Amino acid sequence: MEVCRIHIVAFLVTLYLSCFCAAHGWGIDGHLITCRLAQTRLSKSAANAVSELLPAYADDDLASLCSWADRVKFRYHWSSPLHYIDTPDNLCTYQYNRDCKDEDGVQDRCVAGAINNYTNQLLTYGTTASQYNLTEALLFLSHFIGDIHQPLHVGFTSDRGGNTIDVHWYTRKSVLHHVWDDNIIETAEERFYDSNVDELINALDKNITTVWANQAKAWAACSNTACPDIYASEGIKAACEWAYKGVDEGSVLEGKFMHVLLIDAY
Repeated sequence: MEVCRIHIVAFLVTLYLSCFCAAHGWGIDGHLITCRLAQTRLSKSAANAVSELLPAYADDDLASLCSWADRVKFRYHWSSPLHYIDTPDNLCTYQYNRDCKDEDGVQDRCVAGAINNYTNQLLTYGTTASQYNLTEALLFLSHFIGDIHQPLHVGFTSDRGGNTIDVHWYTRKSVLHHVWDDNIIETAEERFYDSNVDELINALDKNITTVWANQAKAWAACSNTACPDIYASEGIKAACEWAYKGVDEGSVLEGKFMHVLLIDAY
């Protein structure tokens, strides 16, 4: 049934953005952009399913709740390890069986495992036997697909994905992980889009159907029910080639990533 393929249609845009050289982060605006672009690409049946699963106060806007999973970490403490994957330092590779576990060694508790889990939950949509909270499954999955495409959500174990590396973003004190979660995209919005996230969304939307049209087909390809291992492998590669490269404690990071964010942005 087409409507049961909700597990992927709402989130194809994150595949498009992953090849945006994985260069902008996934703070509030990153997740909003992901879901806003994705929702416009839903099939009619998937759009109806999303509309039915969203709470009424969302007013059919998936993007308005795309950061929900971050907000509930303090209430759902068990969900914190589901936002990331820690990989061995400097190997720059990812293996599910080796890496997808929490700090206590419990297997499958990482962002890739969470994507598989909530995908399978959503596949029960439209059946009378579903025992899951599919609204929460939708909100978790939309968020985690964004997270897995932020390179430092598949980072090194010792620095917790760049969270213990103090840097400066221009003159502002930050940590490396936060630079990729928020600072890069916020600076781009301020400098090139008059702090208007809708203008950035429009630019990305245009590129997906024009300059990135051929690439978008490959980005969206997935032969399995879900493909988080592909995304995680791309993420750690991007982390090594971009996020960690040339960065030390106290580094001043300025425009070295900005040109990546702005490729074909007009």
